[in-house]
Amino acid sequence: MAFSRIGMFGMAGLLGALFANPVVARNGADEVDVELVFAVDISYSMDTEEQRLQRQGYVEALRSGPFLNALKSGSSGRIAVVYLQWASELDQDVLVPWTLIDGPASASVFADRLAAAPYRRAQRTSISGAIDTAMKLFDDNGFSSARQVIDVSGDGPNNSGRAVTQARDDALAQGVTINGLPLVGIRRYISPADIAELDVYYEDCVIGGFDAFMVPIRDASSFVEATRTKLVREIASLPAPPRPLVQPASLREPRISCMIGEELWRNRWGN
Repeated sequence: MAFSRIGMFGMAGLLGALFANPVVARNGADEVDVELVFAVDISYSMDTEEQRLQRQGYVEALRSGPFLNALKSGSSGRIAVVYLQWASELDQDVLVPWTLIDGPASASVFADRLAAAPYRRAQRTSISGAIDTAMKLFDDNGFSSARQVIDVSGDGPNNSGRAVTQARDDALAQGVTINGLPLVGIRRYISPADIAELDVYYEDCVIGGFDAFMVPIRDASSFVEATRTKLVREIASLPAPPRPLVQPASLREPRISCMIGEELWRNRWGN
C-alpha cells in the first residue's frame, strides 16, 4: 500500500498551521484525540460499484482490529467522526452525524448506520465545497481536540465552486489537516471530466497540513485495505513508514494544473 506525503503546494499552508494558535478546549466539549470528517464523493462519475466499494471500505475499516487497536493508542482512546457526502458546490449532506467512538460497540454503531444508509448520486465535483462544508462541521460540534482532519475521498478533480487550492489553504490556515483517498483508474472508462493522474492532482492540489498524506486506490480489491491503512494512520498519528512506502513532498512546481477540472469542464460544456 503506497503512501504519498504532503504535496508541495500545501507547504505554505503547513507552515502557517504550525505557527497557528493551538486548538483550545471548548467549555463543556468532550475531549477526543482527533475530530475526523469523512468527506466522500457522490458525483455521477462515481458509478454504483465504486460507491458500494467506497462505503464498504469505511464500514469494514471501522470494525477492524487494527483500527480498534489504534484507537487505544491515543491519550484519551476516543475520536469523533462524521460522514459527509458531496457533489457540487451546493450539494453536500451529512449521512451519519458526529459520533463519539471509544471502542468496538460505538464503532459498530457508526458502521451499522453507514452500511444501512441509502445511496445517491448527483451532478458535478466540488472538492472545495466539500472542504468548506467540512470546516463548518467542526464548529460547535460538541468535541474538542488537538487535531482536526478532513479525509477527502473521490475519483475526479474539482470542477465546481471556488478553486480547490483556495479552500485547502483556508483550512490549513486554521490548523486543519487534509488527507486524501483518491480513486485512481478504478473504472474501465475515462470520462471527459476525468484525469489519469488523479493521485498527482491530490498530492499537489488537495492534501496539506501537518503530517498530511494520501493513499491512492488503484484497484477494486484494495478499497478496504487502503481505507483501513489511512484511518489507522490518521487516528494513531503514527510515524511515517520507511521508503519506498512514503513518497516525500516535492519541492518543484506543481506537476499538474490545479484548475484542470475546471478547464476540462469548460472545454466540454462551455461554462
